Amino acid sequence: MKPDIIVIGAGLAGSEAAWQAARRGLKVRLCEMRPVKLTPAHRTAWFGELVCSNSLRAAGLENAVGLLKEEMRRMDSLVMAAADLHRVPAGGALAVDRELFAREITRRLEDEPNVEIVREEVSEIPQGKISVTASGPLTEGALADSIRHFSGNAYLYFFDAAAPIITRESIDFDKAFWASRYGKGDADYLNCPMTREEYEDFYRALVGAEVHQVKDFERNLVFEGCMPVEVMASRGPQTLTFGPLKPVGLTDPRTGKRPWAVVQLRKENREGTMFNLVGFQTNLKWGEQQRVFRLIPGLEQAEFVRFGVMHRNSFLHGPKVLLPTFQLKAKDCGQMLFAGQITGVEGYLESAASGLVAGINAALLAGGREPVLFPRETALGALAWHAGCSESEDFQPMNINWGLFPSLEERIRNKRERGAKLAERALTALEKFVSEGNLV
Repeated sequence: MKPDIIVIGAGLAGSEAAWQAARRGLKVRLCEMRPVKLTPAHRTAWFGELVCSNSLRAAGLENAVGLLKEEMRRMDSLVMAAADLHRVPAGGALAVDRELFAREITRRLEDEPNVEIVREEVSEIPQGKISVTASGPLTEGALADSIRHFSGNAYLYFFDAAAPIITRESIDFDKAFWASRYGKGDADYLNCPMTREEYEDFYRALVGAEVHQVKDFERNLVFEGCMPVEVMASRGPQTLTFGPLKPVGLTDPRTGKRPWAVVQLRKENREGTMFNLVGFQTNLKWGEQQRVFRLIPGLEQAEFVRFGVMHRNSFLHGPKVLLPTFQLKAKDCGQMLFAGQITGVEGYLESAASGLVAGINAALLAGGREPVLFPRETALGALAWHAGCSESEDFQPMNINWGLFPSLEERIRNKRERGAKLAERALTALEKFVSEGNLV
């Protein structure tokens, strides 16, 4: 079969991209190196294998990930069809039988007449053809070199420790204050001051908290540039107060004095809906991050939209090299699209969603049409916007969360009510977008 589109990788993103393009009548060659070559994370040759968990997270529309699932269902998602068919009891979450889920995705693609499956390793992005590269966060070797070449060497490979991000809505501004050290420049940092007693309680909790175990295939990687805050703290009680929690140059307006320690937060986006905990790169378990970091004054009710992580990751610096259509920005590279974690989205559903958008746009390109931008009010559009247009100073992979969406005109403090309003707006925008014939 002479393909219209080549998809590299049959994980969640690649499988979804192939499905979306094939269902629009395009001939797709889906290339998967397993079982010819396995990754350190995978165990089977099934497409869409879930390697860490069987949970696809919250199901309700008041959650951003629940909205993403519903949008994907409305877009004839292969991943969501397989998940709904093989779900297992999990309370308010969507969890699946991992083996049956992966077998279902594989079977449907094998039965799809417009999909040709090739079991071999791809060493470079094909030139002169429309392609979707969905090779995952463990991409290496010749294919990684090819991606570096076409993306202008902005491709990143690292052993990363990233700081948590929380919502503005969850911060107690009665305890925090805006200021820059010594009053220099604008007051760009939100400061959470600590007394000596508060700091000592926080310190004891931090050094005693549980951390994630590093995977075997990550142990020999060199970690540079951002030491986990718990490792820094283990070097002595005052290390943090001379490091990221140093209070020098800051005065608490409530007391008129310098605090014993200060945790600084920085806006993660221009709208200021999300804040990054400065210097808090961490490998703590997620539950421990909630417990320990909520000891910081002003963050007692902190709502985490991204927990700190420390892992091997390979991804494109999206804002530099990608469009929100998931095409490469580089000249003459518009036929090269990317999907999955390599684009800077984090999570199973987010990876599949990026594949859905990339697959649709690959099909439009193959049909001689312009690719589409999903409305930013939708979860699909918010993810694409993050991958291609993030304004963060330190671009990092991220799960879908309400902080990626444009703010509502009205401020709603109740978290569930706010989520429900954002979801209602998103589904209305998606319905209008589809009805206008953008995706035919």
